Amino acid sequence: MWCRPRLRIQIIVEFESRTPLNRTPSRFELHQRQALDSSSHRSKMTNLRTQKRLAASVIGCGKRKIWLDPNEVNEISNANSRQTIRKLVSDGLIIRKPVAMHSRSRARELNAARRIGRHRGFGKRKGTKDARMPSQVLWMRRLRVLRRLLVKYRAAGKIDKHLYHELYQLSKGNTFKHKRALVEHIHRAKAEKQRERILKEEMDAKRAKTKAARERRQERIQSKRQALAGEEEPKQE
Repeated sequence: MWCRPRLRIQIIVEFESRTPLNRTPSRFELHQRQALDSSSHRSKMTNLRTQKRLAASVIGCGKRKIWLDPNEVNEISNANSRQTIRKLVSDGLIIRKPVAMHSRSRARELNAARRIGRHRGFGKRKGTKDARMPSQVLWMRRLRVLRRLLVKYRAAGKIDKHLYHELYQLSKGNTFKHKRALVEHIHRAKAEKQRERILKEEMDAKRAKTKAARERRQERIQSKRQALAGEEEPKQE
């Protein structure tokens, strides 16, 4: 129903005057009041985006890591240069938040389970066997381990250069599957060499003994012949 403006205002005033003061506000009225309160609160807040940006540049981190003291908003809002921001940082009004540590306990548990064979079934595998762990890489690792051991033993004097060269060629020829096999072969080779040396010394000693016995026998025979020859000479005279 249309009416004149003055009459409309008068009707509204009379209606508001007739409404009781202890009336419960409606949901719409509560929403409107909340919106007005939040807008007024936002209007009172100070915009510190520039100070946060400058602080992030001065400290050398992201804007998310910057903490501004809420009790010193007025002083922080007056800072409009990097020099003043540095002073606020030194005073402790602007602080860099600590790094949030990510716990690796779950990752360690998963790795420990994988070491004993869990989570490594056919459903977890992507790619062929040689793609997952190339045979060439395994060969290089094994050969480098063997060669490193040979160099170490040669430098320590455990093997000579001749045995080193022989074992180097055997390692290249895929004779030893792992380091333990190479160490055992070295021990056997050294034991065999020691045994051959002992046998050679024994043979040399036996040969020298036989030679000395033969020489003594020849000397006895020669002395007997000389004795017989000395006895025959007076008889002939």
